[in-house]
Formats: sequence, C-alpha cells, structure tokens
Amino acid sequence: MKVSALLSLIPLAAALPGSRPAAKHSNGTFGVTATHSGSPIHLLPLTAAGSKFWLGGKSQTYCPDVVPNCAQGTNDTIIYAQNALDVIVPGGQSIYVDRNGALGFTTPHSGYIPPGSSRGPFKYTPGKPLGTWTYTGQGASGFMACPVPANSTVAARSVHRQKPVAATRWQVFAALQNATVPTGNVDDCLGFEAMAIGLNISSEHLAWEYI
Repeated sequence: MKVSALLSLIPLAAALPGSRPAAKHSNGTFGVTATHSGSPIHLLPLTAAGSKFWLGGKSQTYCPDVVPNCAQGTNDTIIYAQNALDVIVPGGQSIYVDRNGALGFTTPHSGYIPPGSSRGPFKYTPGKPLGTWTYTGQGASGFMACPVPANSTVAARSVHRQKPVAATRWQVFAALQNATVPTGNVDDCLGFEAMAIGLNISSEHLAWEYI
C-alpha cells in the first residue's frame, strides 16, 4: 500500500459506521508500510501469512461463512495495542519475535509462543497522519526485511556471493545481528522504518483470523 493509499484511509476510517468504542483502541489500531528510500522494499505493506510477517505479497486470512460481520479476503494487516493483530477470533492473536529473530504471530485459538521468543517491547507512536511502530527487545534497533530466494538452501551456502541476493519474498525480522535469516547472511537484509497510520474501523473491515 503506497503512502497516498494510506493517507486516503484516514477519512474512510473516521467515517465508517458502527466503529468499535474508542476505549478498546486506547493503545492504537494501525496499519504498517515500510520505508527505505531507493530500495526494493520502499513503500511495501506489512502482511501476515503463515504465522510470519512479510513486506508485500498477500495476507492470509479466514472468515467463517457463519460469521456475518468480518472481512472476507481482506489483504490489510491491522495491528492493535502495539503487539497484537486486530482480529475478531476469541482469544486474539499476539505478535512476538521468535528465537531466530523472525517476527511472528500466534495461531488462532492458541496463546502458544515458541520457547525463547520475545513478546516485546513493541511501541506504536501515533503521528498526524503518520506514526511509527518499533521493536527494541533483545537490543534490536527496529525491524529489517530479509530476502527469501527461490532456493534458500543454495543461497545460504554461497558465502562469497558476487551479487546481492534476488528476493522472491521479503520476510520481516527484528534488526538483530545474530538473527537466523533465510540466506544465512544478515548483511543481505535491509533495515526499514515501520511507518504506521492510525485507524478506527468497524468489525466488518477486520479479519476473523490470520493464518
């Protein structure tokens, strides 16, 4: 989602009927877009799929047919209260950083977080109109996007590469030098600022759950 698209959500979010009480969103509900000028990840949206987070691509969501008020096939990844996905499913879905440094989220109907994972601190700083979302746990300096080549095994073994790795996907990690990334080389990753825009939306525009 580009900046112009993000900005267009501001009046839409404010005008949506049936928005949930503001008290629930006292810590903020927001979407995220990456900024790293001159890079292939600049202005890519944060998406949630396969229990991990990515830049670009599509979010993976599910909404049961019997649930009348939830978004069907939404591609928006919406974060709530700094460290959770904004979903309708009972119990919610928490966000964490696993022991390899990857940004992940809990599966529906389960609060299980893998051993060695960090639950924060994450911090959402609102802005007018754009704010930021950061992670400083384990001494991290925010987030980085790491390329996931078509053949990760081959790329990881190529220690002395002559060219930058061509990414087919960008996976989001905490910006940690000791992170275990898909290519095996943290230098292949690109740090980025997680630009956040506050939202106030109704349940009809939320996913039941991310998968």
